[in-house]
Amino acid sequence: MKKFPWLIALTVFTVFWSVGCQPQSSDRNETQNNKPKVVSTSTIIADLVERVGGDEIEAKGILKPGTDPHVYEPVPADSVAFEEAELIFYNGYNLEPGLIRMMNAAGVKAKKVAVGEVVTPLDADKEGKKVPDPHVWGNAKNAIAMVNEIRDRLSEISPEDQPEFTQNAAQLTQELQRLDSWISQQIQTIPRARRKLVTTHDAFQYYTRAYGLEMAGTLIGISTEEQPSAQTVKNLSDSIQKTNIPTIFAETTINPTLLQAVAEEAKVKIAPRELYSDSLGAPNSEGDSYIKMMVSNTRAIVEGLGGKYSEF
Repeated sequence: MKKFPWLIALTVFTVFWSVGCQPQSSDRNETQNNKPKVVSTSTIIADLVERVGGDEIEAKGILKPGTDPHVYEPVPADSVAFEEAELIFYNGYNLEPGLIRMMNAAGVKAKKVAVGEVVTPLDADKEGKKVPDPHVWGNAKNAIAMVNEIRDRLSEISPEDQPEFTQNAAQLTQELQRLDSWISQQIQTIPRARRKLVTTHDAFQYYTRAYGLEMAGTLIGISTEEQPSAQTVKNLSDSIQKTNIPTIFAETTINPTLLQAVAEEAKVKIAPRELYSDSLGAPNSEGDSYIKMMVSNTRAIVEGLGGKYSEF
């Protein structure tokens, strides 16, 4: 069969044209990989980083909702995440000791930022020694300082995205300022004699000082690694009875069994709503973001201590 030269030429042209017009997979991958890889340790830090970074970063959080950062044991996948990151945000003040040790190991070249350490810490007692209290996010004003630090560090590694980071941080700051005022108003509805908080562990010092509550007692100290003695349980029960506190509060990351023993001995009730202390809640829960966590905690405290809660 005779082949026509013009038909051959047309076929070759069509093949080259179709290949040239196809988007190259390497180009697509390069576009996706242009976003800086940013890793956060705790769920609270991860939420703030994702709000500020938005679509301009590739964000990854190490800890899952409900995980206690004090006692978390890192896994090999965490090391891989650290090694691939350009920037690592962690709380600091030894909140997440296992992850901090891994992060500082050889092979991790990313810039490391202790976001919580932009806040001047309150002192806490650990085994008879004064140490910085790492639970700085309990005061919404501290969260604003952390947001500013996140904005600035993201802008350093991706200057072209600074306008987006600045806009996102400004919007989040406005929400946090409103949250801060709202919490103060809610706490003021609690009868003054009842503005006393008893929780499982000492994670609410920043919250109580910022919003006019007294930290009346905890079952364990700042780290959930501690184990309360029988004498500690009895002393806390006696203290609760003396102060006429109507309600004490369990936390989502800690087994409530021992606190239940305290409640029975002191003849008080445990609030039906647990407090989010060291971690956000699961997706679609009342505490699945920093702001929602603070709102949920405030509602639990206000309702538990006899105040009048109004929605945020």
